[in-house]
Amino acid sequence: MSEDAAGDREDHGGRRRPGGADPPSGGGAEAVEPGGEIAVVGGEDIGALVGAILDEDPADSRRRAGLLRRLAAELAARARSARSTGAARGRWLADVFANEIAPRIPVRDRATLLAHYRGLEGEELADALVRSATRATTAVGAAGGALAAVQFTAPPLLLTAPAQLVAETVVVASVEVKLIAELHEVYGAPVSGSTLQRTTGYLGAWARKRGIDPVNAPEALPATLGAAARTALQRRLMRLLGRHMTTLGPYLTGAVAGGTLNRAATRGLAASVRADLRARGLSAPTDAGLGGRAAAGELPDGGR
Repeated sequence: MSEDAAGDREDHGGRRRPGGADPPSGGGAEAVEPGGEIAVVGGEDIGALVGAILDEDPADSRRRAGLLRRLAAELAARARSARSTGAARGRWLADVFANEIAPRIPVRDRATLLAHYRGLEGEELADALVRSATRATTAVGAAGGALAAVQFTAPPLLLTAPAQLVAETVVVASVEVKLIAELHEVYGAPVSGSTLQRTTGYLGAWARKRGIDPVNAPEALPATLGAAARTALQRRLMRLLGRHMTTLGPYLTGAVAGGTLNRAATRGLAASVRADLRARGLSAPTDAGLGGRAAAGELPDGGR
């Protein structure tokens, strides 16, 4: 789905960092808050922030929280400026997710997954992907749900939702879109076609909570989301936001609820997609020589 931008940089571990911004060097540099390493020039790069959160170790809660705060601040600023263009109805959020975030989600092909999860193949590899995604959404849910008690309205409106929960919503959605794409890789049914076609296909799969029928792809996949697909994406995002708003509570009750709800939802989504792929006669192959797009530059190699 995501193609390496021309200005991307490598970190000390050799991984590509989204957005092209180098972290500050340690020599003589001022200490920065965890999550504050990405350079900001004329506003935050939402796609780069989400990519950094996806690439972050769930155990590093301080840095993840810092990145989430920065993402929340940028989303809040964007929402205020978009007030007159339907932001309260979620149209703006769907546009940002589809146009700025989804095309940059770092999806690994099957060959990269086999190399990363040494010794795991087939259903065991799929299980490992689900566990990793579940840990990530649980960690994000705990961070977002740790907000203090606030008043909110129902049904949820974007401009009345706490900004950090909006940020949590797009990050959880990104983790789950990434999971769906990589499960299709594991089951030998990746979406081919252009980057935009792959993005459109996996966004639609997430919105419907279904696998993609390989018989009808990629010819049936448009390069851009149609009106019906965009409406489905918008509704799915707003339902996810509404679920996160139910986790608001005093002290740490929201953190527990947020992590628990996200964990259950991600597992349920994965089970639905895997059942769909199996029902179409697909299985997770164990032959390391099958599947995987290895074209240089087509897919990034980062992400957990």
